[in-house]
Amino acid sequence: MEETDLLTSLLKQVSRSFYLTLRVLPGGIRKPIGLAYLLARTTDTIADTGLVAPEQRLAALQDLRERIQGRRDQPLDFGGLARRQASCAEAALLENCEASLAPLRGLPSADAQLVREVLETINSGQELDLRRFAGASAQSLVALNTDAELDDYTYRVAGCVGEFWTRICRAHLFPEAPLDMAFLLANGVRFGKGLQLVNILRDVAEDLRHGRCYLPAERLAASALKPWDLLQPANEPQLRPLYHAYLDRAEAHLRAGWAYTNALPRWSVRVRLACAWPILIGRETLKRLRAGNPLDPAQRIKISRPEVRQLMLRSVLRYPWPAAWQKMVPAEGGKPVASPGLLP
Repeated sequence: MEETDLLTSLLKQVSRSFYLTLRVLPGGIRKPIGLAYLLARTTDTIADTGLVAPEQRLAALQDLRERIQGRRDQPLDFGGLARRQASCAEAALLENCEASLAPLRGLPSADAQLVREVLETINSGQELDLRRFAGASAQSLVALNTDAELDDYTYRVAGCVGEFWTRICRAHLFPEAPLDMAFLLANGVRFGKGLQLVNILRDVAEDLRHGRCYLPAERLAASALKPWDLLQPANEPQLRPLYHAYLDRAEAHLRAGWAYTNALPRWSVRVRLACAWPILIGRETLKRLRAGNPLDPAQRIKISRPEVRQLMLRSVLRYPWPAAWQKMVPAEGGKPVASPGLLP
């Protein structure tokens, strides 16, 4: 598959929402960000191939990790894994693994290093997750133990992306702007963690039926719950205070992401919009999760494509008016989320 097809048609097939974000980004950063996403989706597909034993998936992940980091020269063939995929798009990801690796070798060295660093962190999270839940099932649930484990996981698979995104944008788009990089990096991490936490909270019922409980056991115990109690939708009232506390945490992370977005130079319209869209979709998802039963597998929360387009259009129309734009994500108490903006 040609490079242009990898970063257009294939990427669109595996993630329509991210594809929209990628399309709006300036051309100078589209390739490294798109390539990092494509390779992360490839490793994630390997990790999630449930028909293959965990040991085989770990070995395949390690082989690809070594290939990404340039520590292995021998080409990879994931045809066997590709045939185990229910999704044609994910099968194509694995079949075209070597084609996805080729553009990495053609990136400028600084970009390639950033891509490899973020993928190293993401891969470590995927491998940790695979080891943690090896052998887990609905009959043999495995749960995270502490909030620290949850925070570490959300950093590895998503928070680190905020750092990567920040450094790529800084290098290519506004290298001389007097930005508060410490603020951006810290809130970029929170931004990524927030998006991952939304996914975790949305998928509680589905994950439980695969034997995975991301709500920490010690927090459940404080609510007089065991992980297997969550398999019963009728236990939602008992879980609700804890679950809503995690919804609040995800909301606070997304507000940090909004502060991050507004700390970027205002003339970086495309990057700001690319940041705004997942925040707006995430907040709408959280709103619906508050009104539903997260333990009921029949209640699958998903923002429809027309609704996504409406959110995108609204953000574009409000952008020229800063006050209207800021009100799209109010802080607690209804006041706009503050950001330091440019340094003096």
